[in-house]
Amino acid sequence: MKRKVAFHTLGCKLNFAETSTIARTLPDDRFERVSADSRADIYVINTCTVTDTADRKCRQAVRKFAHRNPDAFIAVVGCYAQMRREEAASIEGVDLVLGTYEKFDLASYIDNLQKRTAPGIHSCETVDTDEFMASWSAGERTRSFLKVQDGCDYHCSYCTVPLARGKSRNPAISEIVAEAEKIVAGGVMEIVLTGVNVGDFGKSTGETLEQLLESLVKVNGLQRLRLSSIEPNLVTDRIIDIVSEGKVLLPHFHIPLQSGNDRVLGLMRRRYRREVFRDRVMKIRERIPDAGLGADVIVGFPGETEEEYADTYSFLESLPLSYLHVFAFSPRPGTPAAEMPGAVSRQEKEKRSRQLIRLSESRRMQFMHNASGQIHNVLFEKRGHDGTVTGLTGNYIRVMTPRVKGLPGSIRQVRLTSLRDDSSMNCELTDKEA
Repeated sequence: MKRKVAFHTLGCKLNFAETSTIARTLPDDRFERVSADSRADIYVINTCTVTDTADRKCRQAVRKFAHRNPDAFIAVVGCYAQMRREEAASIEGVDLVLGTYEKFDLASYIDNLQKRTAPGIHSCETVDTDEFMASWSAGERTRSFLKVQDGCDYHCSYCTVPLARGKSRNPAISEIVAEAEKIVAGGVMEIVLTGVNVGDFGKSTGETLEQLLESLVKVNGLQRLRLSSIEPNLVTDRIIDIVSEGKVLLPHFHIPLQSGNDRVLGLMRRRYRREVFRDRVMKIRERIPDAGLGADVIVGFPGETEEEYADTYSFLESLPLSYLHVFAFSPRPGTPAAEMPGAVSRQEKEKRSRQLIRLSESRRMQFMHNASGQIHNVLFEKRGHDGTVTGLTGNYIRVMTPRVKGLPGSIRQVRLTSLRDDSSMNCELTDKEA
């Protein structure tokens, strides 16, 4: 009898790509994949450890699955399992802990599905590895996350990712193109390039991200290509040009800022100062006026004064951004920032977060207001519960339209009409295939 296995993914797009790959390693004659909302024999939680909130979500997921099926075999895998292996193993209900690389060999660890009195822990040191595990997400015919890079050499003072995933590395462009061709052959319309530090692509092979993008936009049948995130110091003029020149690489940039104050950026060990960020944003806006432009920002970093936070706020307010992702600083064990003096109170971090979230909402609404009346190509994906279908424009505006037969899974030309209360837009079909 087949065992029912459910996967639950926390964290970044890279994790989603890897979860899908791990699932494909399980033999079809022995395992049946089911939804994480189902009662399963095996639950696999692919974890994140960027913040303490991510750690807490892992513990909550274990408790939820153990309550749903007390006899289920529960495996905790990935970054949290790598960095906090003993802590992960101590969660009641956990039977198996697999680190960053061991998770790809899940099938060999779950031959014996008996509940264990002491969880099995398997993780190795990641720092010196050159191994790259190719990954891409499957299951949705509209969009696939394709892993093109792993690890990071930046060692920002607050971040555990280099400890969890090791040094920066990547496969050859030819290998990535071959994977992209397989994905497109399966009917996928949009590929999102993912990694820990995608802009650092090429260190392992002597190639560049620009060369990768130039190769991928030529893949026969690929209709849309999107960058997930790229560091400001790695956004080159050539990358901006590639986006502006064609219709395949989408006009959407997500660029981590983290702080708009240079002293705080220095404490964070970021590899740029704020004028580099400003220069890149303004260059993109000049070349691609309608581009979606998002940024990450951390508030309450140790030692960040009220004046320095105000500096960040005014800097962000001065830029033509479309949205922000705001994070309150969360000290991670083993990082230099966790030991820095000048801790900012929880109340102050929450206040600063609220202010920047309001700024983000204002910028998002303005960006959508400016888009009213524009014609865009939209990849329609999901059916809503209210008789609508949702999709994304190339510049990352979520749209809704009344359900039409055959619309999900297609790219259609639409006119954006009006703003909705849920940070999306209404649209009307122009009755043209994109």
